[in-house]
Amino acid sequence: MVNPAPSLPPAERLRRQIAFITEVDKLKEIFRQTILTQSRRAENSAEHSWHFALMIIVLAEHSNHQPLDVLRILKMVLIHDLVEIDAGDTFAYDTKNMADQHEREARAADRIFGLLPPDQTAEFRALWDEFEARQTPESRFAAACDRFHPMLLNCLTDGHAWQKHGVTHDRVYARNAHVAEGSTAIWEYAVKMIDDAVAKGHLAPGPKP
Repeated sequence: MVNPAPSLPPAERLRRQIAFITEVDKLKEIFRQTILTQSRRAENSAEHSWHFALMIIVLAEHSNHQPLDVLRILKMVLIHDLVEIDAGDTFAYDTKNMADQHEREARAADRIFGLLPPDQTAEFRALWDEFEARQTPESRFAAACDRFHPMLLNCLTDGHAWQKHGVTHDRVYARNAHVAEGSTAIWEYAVKMIDDAVAKGHLAPGPKP
C-alpha cells in the first residue's frame, strides 16, 4: 500500500480522490464492439474491466512466470481502460484510429489520473505505463488476458464483432499472438478456439501467418 503523501491537507486529499471516483463512473458509458453473451447488447468498458479482473484471479496459475504479484496486476487492470473516458474505445482492427491510439490515451491518462493526489497520480500513471510497455511478467500476463477476453466473447457470440467488421482469422492471429508472451497455455487454448470459430463459419478464413 502506498503511504499517503503529506503534501495535501486530509480534506483536500479526500476531495481529489472523490473527484476521481466521480469522474471514472463515466467508464460505464463507454461501449465496446463486443456484445454480451445473453442479452447481446454492447458491452461497456466498466463491465470489461470487471470481467478482465476476475479472469486474472482465476487464470493466474497459467502465467508463464511464477510467482506473480496478482494485486499489482489487478490494479493495472482496473485503471487501464479509464483512459477511454476521453479517448473512447478503439476497435482492435481499426488501423486508422489505432495509429494515434497511444498518444490519445496518454493524454487521457495525464488528465484523469491527474485528478488524484500527487502520489496516487504517480502510482496510477506508472501502472498504466507498465501495462502498455509489456516488459514485466505482470504486464505481460495482464496483456495476454486483455487480448483473450474479446476473443472469448466473440467466440461465444457467433463472431459478432469479427463478422460486423469483416475480420479474417489471419488478422486475429496476428493481432493476438503476443498472448503467448504472458501465457502459452492460454494462447494454445485461444488458437483452438479461433480455429473452431472458422470451422463453424463465425470467423472468415484467411492465410495463417
